[in-house]
Order: sequence, then C-alpha cells, then structure tokens
Amino acid sequence: MSSPIAIGIDIGGTGIKGAVVDLSTGALLSDRVKLPTPKGGRPQDIIETTRQLLATVSAGTGDVPIGVCFPAVVKHGHTMSAANVSDKWIGLAAEKLFEKGLGVPIHFVNDADAAGYAESTFGAAKGVDGVVLLTTLGTGIGTALINDGALVPNTEFGHLEIDGVDYETRAAFSAKERDNLSWEKWASRLQKYYSKLESLFTPDLFIVGGGVSKHHENFLPLLHLNTRIIPAVHRNNAGILGAAALAVKNAPVSAELTPPS
Repeated sequence: MSSPIAIGIDIGGTGIKGAVVDLSTGALLSDRVKLPTPKGGRPQDIIETTRQLLATVSAGTGDVPIGVCFPAVVKHGHTMSAANVSDKWIGLAAEKLFEKGLGVPIHFVNDADAAGYAESTFGAAKGVDGVVLLTTLGTGIGTALINDGALVPNTEFGHLEIDGVDYETRAAFSAKERDNLSWEKWASRLQKYYSKLESLFTPDLFIVGGGVSKHHENFLPLLHLNTRIIPAVHRNNAGILGAAALAVKNAPVSAELTPPS
C-alpha cells in the first residue's frame, strides 16, 4: 500500500511556500513552490496568493488533506495575534476564510507548532520521550512544546519576561543583527533565556530552529545547560512538513488518501 500524502503550506511575513509531502518519510513529492507574501499582509491578498500556490502544488494530486500554518496564535480556527502580517488578522475566523477562498477544507495551525511537530515526526525529536521544547530564532522567538510526541499548541515562550523585558527583543537572531553582537555576546543572552526555560519546564531536549540554526556550531557549544540542545533538522521545510502531517493526523480516515496510480 502506498504511503499517505498531504499538502503543506507555510505562510510567512515574506514568503508563502508549499509542497506535496510523503507522510511516511517527510520527503517532498513535488517541487517546493514559493510566492512572495503580498505587501501589507492583508487577509484577502494572502488568501488569493495561497490559492494561486495551491493550484500549482495540487495539480494531479487528487483530493488530499491540506495543512496551512500561519504566524499567529491559532485558537479554534481564529487568528488571535499577527506577526509580520496585517493586524487585520487579529480575531479573524481565518480557517473558514481560507476554506472559502481556497474552495477546500484545510487544517489550520500556528507556524512554530507546525515546525515542532515536523521535528517530532520526521526530525531531531523523532522517537524522543518526554518534554521537547523547540525554539525558532529569527525575527522573534517562536516555540513549540511536544510531550511524548503530542503537541501542546500555542505556546509563546519567546515572550517570557526576563530582566523586565520581553526577552525575544534581546535574544532573537534579529537582536544579534540589530546590536551587532558577536556570537559570544549573543550566546550570553541565549544562555539567560534557555536557563530560564530550563528552570520552568525541565525539558528532556531543546531543539533550535530558524535560519541561524545552520550556523549552530558558532553558538550552541557556548551554552551550558543540563538539557541537551541540538539544531533542528528541517529548517526551511519544517512548516510545510508539520502542516501536512497535522492535516493527515486531524483528517477523517477516508480523507487519508494515497498518491494516484
């Protein structure tokens, strides 16, 4: 029997990307299509661009589950926040708007949650028991909490208050660039951040994602923690993989279709 497939779409502040995913391996079965996020990030503009992308990605796949991840807290299909997109998303019934605009049912999820689920299903956290905490270091700090392979959605631990400030403003990769910090000086800020997370959650594993994770050898060895901390496996594709995997996990059994023969 062929493996189930799904389409994953990852919406970000600068780009919208998607592909067909083999859910047994996490491999992409199509080219990864990427379109620029419309300027201003307004709901109808993003939905229209997503529709165009889906039309390209879905050609020839038939009726397969579709997952969409988005840079916002997602509660019962509503976007309760907005990061690097229009504030008009705040409070919207976004899942229903996407389904209306795309003409198909979708599973809608936060982008960091999708990345965390991808790592637990296909990547660095696969087979890891206990509490895994993924952090994405970028413009801000996104987080995903996994317990024995189960996703605990909508954690926003990048906004922990340390030294009286929202600490992603000090420890995100954007802060390193803004303040022109050396790897060592940035690592001292990361040390404070991860030590705080460690004291609050006593995780079994930290995973560090985001684009800067490809340079992990420059900063992860500088951290001194009781918890193992390792780079993510799936950087650019993590949102796509996680959105697709969650779409299948949450789809009716009859919707878990296999590739057309």
